[in-house]
Amino acid sequence: PRLPLYDTACQVAQEVAEKIQERNRYQRNGESSAKLNVIIRSSLQNLSEKIDQLRDLLLRAVSTHQITQLEGDRRQNLVDDLLTRQKQLQASYKNEGPEPDVIRSSLMTGGVKRGVTNPWLLEESEETRGLGFGDLRQQQRRIIEEQDAGLDALSSIISRQKQMGQEIGNELDEQNEIIDDLTNLVENTDDKLRNQTRHVKMVDKKSTSCG
Repeated sequence: PRLPLYDTACQVAQEVAEKIQERNRYQRNGESSAKLNVIIRSSLQNLSEKIDQLRDLLLRAVSTHQITQLEGDRRQNLVDDLLTRQKQLQASYKNEGPEPDVIRSSLMTGGVKRGVTNPWLLEESEETRGLGFGDLRQQQRRIIEEQDAGLDALSSIISRQKQMGQEIGNELDEQNEIIDDLTNLVENTDDKLRNQTRHVKMVDKKSTSCG
């Protein structure tokens, strides 16, 4: 019953928008619009009831796994659009909002923008079409296992890269120690060379004095 109920709700919203426009024309011309106001109030109440019924049916379908969660979210968006439209119409009826646009509201019933007769009749993807709840759960479990395997492989790669980084760091530490030892050796050799040079100069100076 969800499909005709949604169509009926969209039709009621369209009719309310048209009645509000008609009432506003009467008011601008100074004519009585009391009868139209009664019709509009009744139609708004009818629209509210149908939206509540749609929400109850959708909640039941999702909770009993008659449809997938993705399909449930898509249909919830449609119900939310209807609820938003109802609030806009309510504000227009109370003269608190802009005058409803009949052409734009017709998109609610015909789906002109998407080229779809009824958005509730959109088909599921090829992967999930015809699958029961058990099959969908098994497919979801398989997808999760594939994702887990991919994460494990990624974790292994990261671990190897971490190990390589640690090995490179250890190698750099060893090279730095070698460089430090070479620096100390060069400094010691330089000091010895300076001392020997001074001794040679002193010996040369003494030999010159003796001569």
